[in-house]
Formats: sequence, structure tokens, C-alpha cells
Amino acid sequence: MAEDKIPIRNIILLGHSQAGKTQLSEALLYKGGTIPKMGNVDEGNTVSDYNEDEIERKISINSSILNFNMGNVKINMVDAPGYGDFIGEVLSGMNAVDCAIIVVNAVNGIEIGTDRALKLVEAHKLPLIIFINRIDKEHADFNKCVGALENLLGKKAIVLTYPIGKEASFKDIANLVTKEKIDQIPADDRARAEKLSESFIENVAECDDALLEKYLDKGELSRDEIKPVLKKGIHENRIIPIMAGSSVLGIGIKELLDCVLENMPSPDEMPPREAINAQTGEKISIHPKESNFFSSQVFKTISDPYVGQLSIFRIFSGSVLSNTSFYNSSKKSLEKIGQLLTVQGKNQRPVDSAGAGDIACVAKLKNTQTEDSLSTEKEPVVFNHFNFPEPAISFSIKPKTRSDEDKISSALHKLTAEDATFKITRELQTKELIASGMGDLHINIMIDKMKKRYGVEVEMGTPKVAYKETIMAKGGAQYRHKKQSGGAGQFAEVWLRVEPLPRGTGFTFEDEVVGGAIPAPFIVSCEKGVKSAMQEGALAGFPLVDIKAIIYDGKTHPVDSKDIAFQIAARQGFKEAVLKSKPVLLEPIMDVDVTIPDELMGDITGSLNSRRGRIMGMEPGIGMQVIKAKVPLEEMYKWANELKSITGGKGSYTMRFSYYEMVPSNLAQTIIDNAKKVKEEASKA
Repeated sequence: MAEDKIPIRNIILLGHSQAGKTQLSEALLYKGGTIPKMGNVDEGNTVSDYNEDEIERKISINSSILNFNMGNVKINMVDAPGYGDFIGEVLSGMNAVDCAIIVVNAVNGIEIGTDRALKLVEAHKLPLIIFINRIDKEHADFNKCVGALENLLGKKAIVLTYPIGKEASFKDIANLVTKEKIDQIPADDRARAEKLSESFIENVAECDDALLEKYLDKGELSRDEIKPVLKKGIHENRIIPIMAGSSVLGIGIKELLDCVLENMPSPDEMPPREAINAQTGEKISIHPKESNFFSSQVFKTISDPYVGQLSIFRIFSGSVLSNTSFYNSSKKSLEKIGQLLTVQGKNQRPVDSAGAGDIACVAKLKNTQTEDSLSTEKEPVVFNHFNFPEPAISFSIKPKTRSDEDKISSALHKLTAEDATFKITRELQTKELIASGMGDLHINIMIDKMKKRYGVEVEMGTPKVAYKETIMAKGGAQYRHKKQSGGAGQFAEVWLRVEPLPRGTGFTFEDEVVGGAIPAPFIVSCEKGVKSAMQEGALAGFPLVDIKAIIYDGKTHPVDSKDIAFQIAARQGFKEAVLKSKPVLLEPIMDVDVTIPDELMGDITGSLNSRRGRIMGMEPGIGMQVIKAKVPLEEMYKWANELKSITGGKGSYTMRFSYYEMVPSNLAQTIIDNAKKVKEEASKA
């Protein structure tokens, strides 16, 4: 049976950008004795934000893996970015931890990143602490933040610590559990603190029938009576503690750490992790106390310029030694491993082994990527994927020089290995190389990385929309192809009909020729000709879809009929038939979910309506609304900038392909004319 050598806590720091997550991680590392002095985000010398772009922009872009020891407990931390553009970093980190701390900016209160973090924590069923940070800043309002959280979370939200003083006069923390230092709270705030202390005891008591009965009988409870019920309530997500502090001043950090050590679960206390037996396909449950075989999952990949590719993984059961091997059960390949490492920001430290519940790292694996499951070949298991969202924005990219062209493939491969939400595709229809991501900032940073890290520069542009063509009515044509102007002659005559098919059906070809009017080999030639015409389109050169073509008659010549002649006749006849069948343009329609503050609802719905969007519904959030709409892809290009302008950066959106729909006639002709113009210019070049 696998056992932890030392107790472990695995925690992720979440919240809106600028809430102070990285500064909090710095304060925790300092308190744990890992660093001799706290760094500062503004000075660019924190352990967590070490990337050049992070230092320059003063924001977290990548999740950083950190660790420190408090007494005999090892605490692994994932400091996750707050910007929605880097949601992939957040989601991968969520799958490596057992609990979360959401950091709230006491000045700004509940923000879109807070809302997103709360929903993610709820979806992953992680025990949670909310740390209201920056109490020392001007306009900080602890009670306003608490009120908003109480409105949202109800009785789950209980305040454990209360600030003594506010803004510049903030100097210490009062403990509402022990009531220590409550008498030091300024008089105008003390009544509020005492009321919160009473609410805390009542809400904890309601989590346990026996304790509630004792409280109703005695009117008070001791700390020893409260302690186990508080911990159980937090583990079951029935209690969410709220704590106050300032990461810059280091106030409230000790109390936060004490709460983590006393109330947050160790890996042993977490529910089993669900997985699939890779040999049998059966569902299995893995728990560090009950499973002694090695199993883990890679949640982060880093391309280190000195060490090479680093694969960081969470161990769910068993243990692993340096200079051995493990089995990648996702890729069905054996991986030899060298030195095991533990990660501290940009630095690594060698370790001999790592056990269940811990986070470890290894360099230069050949076939392993983020989300891959690692185990033993004898007992291979596969864990669930992370369910990354679809990209929200895309740009076309092309190398600036021939030198860039030679290096771009390798650079893009390394970048996509690091970030699963950064996707590179080749658009088959337009032949463009498309870079897709979660927002403008995300794409720009990845392009900047490619330049700084790999020396590859690209030109960015708006992608061409992959329009398609179809027909709305039945039609037909007869086409004779005849060539007898010297040399071998060509002759073919084809009679065909076309009919529209339901959207998404594709293409079908039917042969209704009787009496051998067209021999079977030439029927195959006709199908080839029709398929080539489908790719060329009839209106503007876009592929045709959802059409049935029926060959029902034709004529041949005993000498001049041949494969190429029937291909040409069928292709031209098909185009003529399409033009007689009410041809139209189709455009991709996207399902768009926009998260915005309540007060901006009207502005955003107006913006979407002006872009031919259809509002399908709304879902309330925490001072937020999620607008669900269907919007043409063409209208969504560059909408991110408009959303940012309207919301002041407080809005975000995701989108995914839904279906193809007919382009309105008043817009279609412009698209057709532009496509023809581009084609003419290309033919002259």
C-alpha cells in the first residue's frame, strides 16, 4: 500500500487578474522559509513570474509550480494566471490539485475572473478558501466583498478572520473563531465583526446535527468542538471560509497558512480519482491509500532553453524513481526517464523519488504531452482529458522570410505542446495557416514567444471565412463536349439533374442511365467531373455542399469518347445545372457565450445584434450575465477589441462552430464580387 512519506497539500491560486495571486504566492514562500526576501511583481523579481513577457507586462501568463514546507507538511502550489486568455493554464492546473484559494481584490470586489474561478472550483468540487487581499489599499472594502460573497454563496460563506483597520490604517487580523484581537477592531466595525463571529458558529453548527443541538442547548461552542466540523464542512464544500489580509505587507498570511494546514485536504483525504483500465476499458477508481501501482498524469509541459522539454505530472498512486522508466498509457509507449526533478518557478532541483500525492517533473520524454497518462506497463491506466475550451479568436499567419519558413514548423510544434489552447491548423479550403487561441492577448504573446525564443517572425492577418455554396431548388442541364480540331478527338454528352439535400448531408451521386447510353467506366468519369466541380463552386469559387447529382442520359462516340471527355462534360454540365437551381452562399455560424457585468447587458446585446447575432438566452452569474447567441463567424473577427472597449476589459467570450447558414442576399453579392476579383488578380500574377 502506497503511503505519503510526508503530508502534502496541493493548492491552486485563482482569481481575477491583478487580485494579487502572485504576490500572495511570494508571501507564502517567504513565510515558509523558502526565500530569504519577498520579491515584488512591480520590480519583476518574483519566483512565480519569471518569463520575460510576464516581467514586462506585470501579469501572469503561465501557471507556475511552486513548493515549500511548513513543519512536516509539503505544500505544492500552482499560481495560475487571472486573464481569461490563459484559461488553458488554469484548467490544466486544476487537474493537479486538491483544493483552491481564490484571491479577491478588496478594492475591485467580485470581478469576472472571480466568477470564472468560483464556477471552475464548483465544477471540480474542490475545497476552497477565499482570501480578500489588498486590504491596505485605498478604497478597499472588506465588508462589501463579504456581502457580495454572502449574496452569492449563502450560508456557505463564513468569515474566519477580520481586518483590524482599513486602507492605510490596516495593521492586523482578528480571529473570529477564537475571538482573538476582536477587541482591537475599531469601534465602528466591531459590531459587524461580532455579528459575523456569531454567524460563523451558527453556520458551522448547522453542518452537524449533534453539534447544532449542543449549540441550541448551550448557546456557545468551544474551538475543539468546532474544529472537526469546520474541516469536514470545508471538505464537503458546505463551508467556504473567507479570510482577510495583505500579501504585500504579509498580514493575514500566517492565519491563511494555518487554515490550509488544519482544514485543507491531503491527497489521502480526497475522493478516488476516476480512470480507465487501458487493457480492459473498464472504469476504475484510484486512491493513494488503496492503490500501490504507479499512476500519474502530465498537466504541464515547458520548453526550457537549457534543459529541453519538461513534463510536469501529478502522481495519484504509487511512486517513481529517478533513472528508471514508466509507461505512457495514452500513447502506448515506454518512456525512459532520467533524473526526477521538483520545480520551483523557473528552477528545478533533483530528487531521487516522488510518491503518491506529489508533483514531480522529468526532462526530455520522447512521446509525452500534456494530458497524457503515465503508469506501469503491467497496470496501464488512462485519466480523463482536461476539456479545454474551443478557441475564441483566429488569425492567419505566414512566415516573413524564407528563413522563417524553414523554422516555423518546429517553433509552432513546441508552442502548441506547451499550450493546448493554442491551436495551429491548415485551412483546407483557403490553404491558409491559422493560429487560434483564447483572445488577442493570448495570440500576440504566442507570436511574440515564437520571435523571441525561436527567431521566427510572421505576418498576421484576418483569416478568410470558409464560405460554401449550395442550391435551393432542383435543376438540370445537358452538356456536349466535342473536340475535333486536330489530333485525337474528344466527345461526350451528359444529361444530369441536381437536387438540394438537407444541410450537413454533403454530396451524393446517382446513376439512372439505362440501356447503356453511357458505359459504366464513363459513369465513373462523370462522377469525377462532378466532384471536381463541387470543389470549384459555381458562384464565387467556394466548395459546393449538400447536393445530389443524378446522371440519367447521355451519348458516346465509338472512337472519340474517353475518360477526360466525360469528366469535362459532367463538370461543365453540373455547373450549368447549379446555376439554374437558385445557388446561394453559406457562411459558418458560431455559438457564442459572452460573460459581462450586469450593467453592460444592453450594450453587448446591441453590439451582437448589430453584427447579425441572434440572442438565444441568458444565464445569471455573480453580478454577471452570460449571453448566449448565434453569430456569423465573419462578424466575430476582431470583435474581441470591441468587447474590450465596451467592458473596459471586464468581459470575455468563447465560441464554437454551430452550423452553416445562408448569407443574406444583400451581402452575398459583395462577397461573390470580391472573390471573383481575387481570382482574376491571381490569374494575372
